[in-house]
Amino acid sequence: MISGEKYRERLKKLRPNVYQQGRYIDRFDRTILGGINVMATTYDFATDPEFGGIGTVSSHLTGEKVNRFTHIHQSVEDLLNKQKMTRIYAQEVGGCIQRCMGIDGLNALSIATYDADQKHGTEYNKRFLNYLKKVQAEDLCLVCAQTDAKGNRPWRPGKQQDPDLYLRVVEKRADGIIVNGAKAHNSASVYADEIIALPTRNMMSDEKDWAVAFAIPADAEGITLINAAFHPPQRKKLDAPHAHIGFSHSLTIFDHVFVPWERVFLCGETEQAGKAALYFALFHRHSYTGCKAALSEVVTGATALAAEYNGIDTAGHVRHKLAEMIQIVDLIYAAGIAAAINATRADSGTYVPDSNYVNAGRMLAGESIYSEYESLAAIAGGLAATLPSEEDFYDEKIGKYLEKYIMRNPKIAAEDQHRAFRLFQDMMTSTWGGHKLIDALHGGGSPVIEKVAIYRDHDIEHSKNIAKKLAGIPCEACTKGLFRGKYGWY
Repeated sequence: MISGEKYRERLKKLRPNVYQQGRYIDRFDRTILGGINVMATTYDFATDPEFGGIGTVSSHLTGEKVNRFTHIHQSVEDLLNKQKMTRIYAQEVGGCIQRCMGIDGLNALSIATYDADQKHGTEYNKRFLNYLKKVQAEDLCLVCAQTDAKGNRPWRPGKQQDPDLYLRVVEKRADGIIVNGAKAHNSASVYADEIIALPTRNMMSDEKDWAVAFAIPADAEGITLINAAFHPPQRKKLDAPHAHIGFSHSLTIFDHVFVPWERVFLCGETEQAGKAALYFALFHRHSYTGCKAALSEVVTGATALAAEYNGIDTAGHVRHKLAEMIQIVDLIYAAGIAAAINATRADSGTYVPDSNYVNAGRMLAGESIYSEYESLAAIAGGLAATLPSEEDFYDEKIGKYLEKYIMRNPKIAAEDQHRAFRLFQDMMTSTWGGHKLIDALHGGGSPVIEKVAIYRDHDIEHSKNIAKKLAGIPCEACTKGLFRGKYGWY
């Protein structure tokens, strides 16, 4: 395992292929430093005794201690620890920890490559395991590129006027493949070591060119990262941990990129392409039951702080609102726990969280975020939108007025009031805050996608049979007196 500093040093060696605001930029450009800071914590937290070793685990391949973000889940305990780690780390940085895509992509590939080999006699899983050993030995930072540009949404990949609107194989050679296309919303790609590319959907039998999965260095020839960076406003006086975080998302261009065969994990296996897409979404949404519980708790804590600093923390309606917010935090996290406890073991040996609980937790997180921010806005009040600048607070002439009139609860120092409302302003009125709202709703899949998955994976006939029995309607299952459901006999 490596330190956050070693990770930063490795980034310096990457080819400059990040394009932002009309020019190529250095990976240590001020606008993306916050994201690098967050990613570096995933290295330093792993060996920090404060976290009790939650970020490390013994590799099932080598027995060596590795960073949990490079691990394949071998048990229910692994899933629970991954969720716990994600929540703890996200609380520490105040939002998304950004490295979950790597572990979720690896776990999806561990299953899809094994299944492909069993059905087609290929050697994808052997390649994958060799690659995994490299990832673990070097403690590589991975991100997953799954979402294609898609073009006209009703049209399938092969029906698009431009076939590159879904990432595809354009040539097969003796030493590898050439791919062309783009991946959208590629989070944290500009400060990752490598990118795992996965299919974005199920593929039909005539869509083999688009059924491709591979891993590639983030600075490989032919890759351009057209980036959008987000971060809280810079602080001039009141430095705070929240001011040093950030996030980036790229449109990742693959312009005739060569991928050697040892890094190709699917190439034409349409059935397994769909599996890889679904498993990544499932593992990633399970990660969300950790990070989104943390994000909701950050908003809950900020709302409680606003109530205290406004002197209304004992008001009944405020406590009721906070109780509702706490309930959401606990239910999101509980869904992840239930998903882990009810996990199943895939043929590859990878443990897979329960789909219904995962999607229920992720859907709740997405649909609740706006009401959570509404509560913060209501309880914090208008000052979060109209707070004067830091320079005004420290101006020799007018600073004394702001110190006098920003006061609310006389037990709270003026500077602490200022710090708190500056945080609320960052969370709700900045570009960073607006970005987080959209990210919290759509990241990992929009709530409507979770609803589709919940309905698809729930045994609705089992539920109907319960109702039939209670209504006295004859049915085969009803006559047995017992109902065999997904989680046992009822």
